[in-house]
Amino acid sequence: MWKNTASDGAVGSPVLLSRIQEALRVAGLICGLILLLAPALARSGEVDYFRIATGSTDGTYFPIGSLISSAISKPPGSRDCADGGSCGVPGLIAVSQATEGSVRNVELIAAGSVESGLSQADVAYMAYFGLGRFKGKAQFDGLRVIATLFPELVQIAVRKYSGIYSLEDLAGKRVSLGAEGSGTALDAEIIMAAHGLKTDAYKPLSFGLGESADRLRLGKLDAFFIIAGAPVPAMVDLAEQANITLLPIKGAAAERLRKAFAFFVPAKLPAGIYRNVGAIETLSVGAQWLVSDRLDEVLVYNLTRALWHPSTRRVLDNGHPGGRLIQLKSALDGLAIPLHLGASRYYREVGVLPPAQ
Repeated sequence: MWKNTASDGAVGSPVLLSRIQEALRVAGLICGLILLLAPALARSGEVDYFRIATGSTDGTYFPIGSLISSAISKPPGSRDCADGGSCGVPGLIAVSQATEGSVRNVELIAAGSVESGLSQADVAYMAYFGLGRFKGKAQFDGLRVIATLFPELVQIAVRKYSGIYSLEDLAGKRVSLGAEGSGTALDAEIIMAAHGLKTDAYKPLSFGLGESADRLRLGKLDAFFIIAGAPVPAMVDLAEQANITLLPIKGAAAERLRKAFAFFVPAKLPAGIYRNVGAIETLSVGAQWLVSDRLDEVLVYNLTRALWHPSTRRVLDNGHPGGRLIQLKSALDGLAIPLHLGASRYYREVGVLPPAQ
């Protein structure tokens, strides 16, 4: 179940979220500078570069990916872990790469264009088995999981007093399902259909989160979907600039969705996460860190160990509100495709998985 990690008003405050977002953008620039300095770094030791495909910079995947990149990196010449330095993978420089989201990330991993990526569990499942949007395409059955990171809530934003109180009220309305190639878009269409709204019953649009928020604020859009860990910085900003609310997903439609798609889990967004937005019943899916089965087993073992090193806990807890939800005890929640062998080895060593038979 989703827990409120920003109810103290500090972690989830708009000012702090804005500062976190800016700090992560700066971190991205620093990572880019490191890559430019690669020849000099290489002279001091062997360097490996590792990309994590994430999402848009105004969503949740990009900042979370940046935190993970920081935790697993250990450039040549950096201080030892025991001396207060990085406890990442020796010689590794990881970067968070902005993308269109889950669907695109799975495609990039399958093509070998990135080493890893973040994805909704449902997207990973459909890609692995060749279902949904991936039907008729080559199965990406080489996908493997390192960890389930956090639950992602389905959030459907509308203007307050717009006369839209339920998903059924979106008939004939302008609805952004999310950027093409995103996990949000994949699920939004499924959710709308479960409420009796096929794509010919409303005006489906495909805007990213930033443009969707701008259009809703300006009255050029009636609703938009985002599936992400809350609070989403762009949603926090929107709630400060416009009077919004979120639509619930509950009752018979929610039950139909859960029966048809086991990856949907009931969730509740607590009141106060966004300004003047009350508690909302909704659904969630797990966000997972994925790699290919072609990735070296020893490397993945070391990546997994770095992710769960005690020093990473401080990075996750202080870097982003969603980081607190990334816990070893829930690392294997909602697995619908196999773990990478390197990750399995780590989880068996620490007792999260039973010993191999």
